[in-house]
Amino acid sequence: MIKKTLWRAGLVGLLALQLGAGSVQAAEPKLIRYAFPVAETGFDPTKILDIYSRIVTAHIFEGLYSYDHLAQPARLIPLTAEGMPVSSEDFRTWTFKVKPGIYFADDPAFKGKKRELVAADYLYALRRVADPEVVSLHWSEIEGLAIQGLAEYRDQLRQSGKPFDYDKPIAGLRALDRYTLQLRLDKPRPRLPQIMAQTDLYGAVAREVIEAYPGKTMEHPVGTGPFVLKEWRRSSKIVLERNPGYRERYYEAEPAADDVEGQALLARFKGRRIPMIDRVEVSIIEESQPRWLSFLGGEFDLLERVPNEFISQAMPNGKLAPNLLKKGMHGYRVLTPDVGFWVFNLEDPVIGGYTPERVALRRAISLASDMDQEIRVARRGQAIVAQSIYPPGTSAYDPAFKSEMSDYDPARAKALLDMYGYVDKDGDGWRDRPDGSPLVLESLTTPDGAQRQVDEIWQKSLSKVGLRVSFKVGKWPENYKALRAGKFQIWSLATSASMPDPQDFLSSLASSYIGSQNFARIRLPAADRLFEQVGPMPDGPERAALFRESDRIMAAYMPYKHKAHRFITDLAQPQLIGYRRHPFKQDWWSYVDIEADKKPH
Repeated sequence: MIKKTLWRAGLVGLLALQLGAGSVQAAEPKLIRYAFPVAETGFDPTKILDIYSRIVTAHIFEGLYSYDHLAQPARLIPLTAEGMPVSSEDFRTWTFKVKPGIYFADDPAFKGKKRELVAADYLYALRRVADPEVVSLHWSEIEGLAIQGLAEYRDQLRQSGKPFDYDKPIAGLRALDRYTLQLRLDKPRPRLPQIMAQTDLYGAVAREVIEAYPGKTMEHPVGTGPFVLKEWRRSSKIVLERNPGYRERYYEAEPAADDVEGQALLARFKGRRIPMIDRVEVSIIEESQPRWLSFLGGEFDLLERVPNEFISQAMPNGKLAPNLLKKGMHGYRVLTPDVGFWVFNLEDPVIGGYTPERVALRRAISLASDMDQEIRVARRGQAIVAQSIYPPGTSAYDPAFKSEMSDYDPARAKALLDMYGYVDKDGDGWRDRPDGSPLVLESLTTPDGAQRQVDEIWQKSLSKVGLRVSFKVGKWPENYKALRAGKFQIWSLATSASMPDPQDFLSSLASSYIGSQNFARIRLPAADRLFEQVGPMPDGPERAALFRESDRIMAAYMPYKHKAHRFITDLAQPQLIGYRRHPFKQDWWSYVDIEADKKPH
């Protein structure tokens, strides 16, 4: 309580200096409170991949580019860059200019001096991804850019065991002057700016900060963004405050002419300085009911991702419930660019491998899985069946496409299992492996009630064809660590698009991405060739055909069972205005406001 009072008094005092002593009452700090349903992992952009950590880093760090907050379809805009990049005709050389006069948030690492953002900070961030000692989750993506000399230097270090020399010249990473950086590539990369627009992952990092806090980069993020981390109790609470030194930036957007909601938001906020709020408090509440009740009780301004079991109470038939509407609440429902899936570890001795009987086992599991029931019962209709890995909003998504991935056919599943020797040999009612040993499937899972219902439906579906599955319960970060290390058999999870280009999803088949996006740890030359082909190709029918070919590979080998694309419903209290979920970027806090007079009393 004392800490909160001191913070409020200090901030009100600061605003009084800015607005005049008579304005203290009008300058009540604006606070957003809401909850994550899953715990964060940390806040070093180079080391994170989960969506909840990325929401936080998106507000602390800034990339060269971002997306127009209201434009549909998504449109790239400069963030810290001075205009759009310049590329060579062959897309092998990209030149970017950084706006002068942008500064990092104050930190003791800067020894009392203002630290300006310069071109070298973006190059340093890319070097960190390549440093073997950092163990970045994003190396495969950066390696895919084919930056001249970077992968070769990394390979040298891995062989020699020497530390990364951050002062060593790298042919493809060049600072032409204080504010100009240039990337030189061995291969054409026409869509490189989309990768650089992942501001939550490739935002500028100050070398002084990393070196000042060895081993503590996950807990000490310092960027140029609109917010700074003030408090972190791991898996419990995250508090950020408005960066007092943040540059002048104003609400600007270009919604489509027929976008009624977007045009209304622009009319209301255009020209307002952002961010408009002063503090964000995020709690971690993994169980659905406490999160729902806390929102209804007014403890939170936003219920991000209404739990499926409460959809009928929140947005029946896609419309805000009358009792919530009467209270002045707002509801938002969108089909998101994500895909839920089961991943099968192809290195596992039971379910992995490429022999006909192992492929048949995975395909039988897919055919035995009743996705319509999962969506109807566990997800309360808040999803559509996935036909492939490519989600809505990406250029490879085709709503008319149909594949075997969505087939539910227990009879075919039984026939496949019988054909390849997965039969009940000991009479216990469960199928055994072809060699006669027991066949027991094991899936990682999380302890929340919503996931338990999904698991129960799947368990019953498999039991109908004679397959038994057990569940190993763990918190999401623990399961994710096991996933990356390949110490699992099956897990059900989801991934979201961070850009319109779908190549990131194709990386789930690329062997160079094992340990990151290739969760299944599949090694297939045909898939690797596809991945290599799509990178340099311009958008068009030929490239689209390669993505469709990858769908056939997925269905044939079944390293993943793609399940559904989810609708996400968010609820906002009357006082939270301006909220709109963007399909790709995570930094929405800057675009909303709190109107205290609308708070329920």
